Amino acid sequence: MAVLGPHLTIDGYDCSRSKLEDLELIYQVLDEFPARIGMTKIMPPYVFRYYGKIPEKWGLSGFVLIAESHISIHSFPEGRFLSMDIFACIQFDPEDAISFIKETFGIKRMETNLIERGRDYPFDIKKARVINLEERRSIAS
Repeated sequence: MAVLGPHLTIDGYDCSRSKLEDLELIYQVLDEFPARIGMTKIMPPYVFRYYGKIPEKWGLSGFVLIAESHISIHSFPEGRFLSMDIFACIQFDPEDAISFIKETFGIKRMETNLIERGRDYPFDIKKARVINLEERRSIAS
């Protein structure tokens, strides 16, 4: 069955605190990572420091839009935690992505999930339109 594409989530624990609070590193990863996994960056990354109501919950968040969808990173230096999403409309090597992120941020323990999204995506728009019109006619009768 064809799918639109993979959505990889990475939750990293016991990461290098200094790397998690390095705005330039996160920017560089978001700037260079799309090409590494065969994606097309369509805008420069946006990375910012966040300070909320709970002081120890501060962190860095960043994302980059790619022609194939998006990549985002959220770091929480106090908790030595990183959360990352890679969603693409084309296939990429999730093991290579995981290995690179693990090494880059000094992740000691991680959880990953790979979801195949868009199972009913209409790859053939003309064919999907015909099917849709037929369904509408059958419902109207």
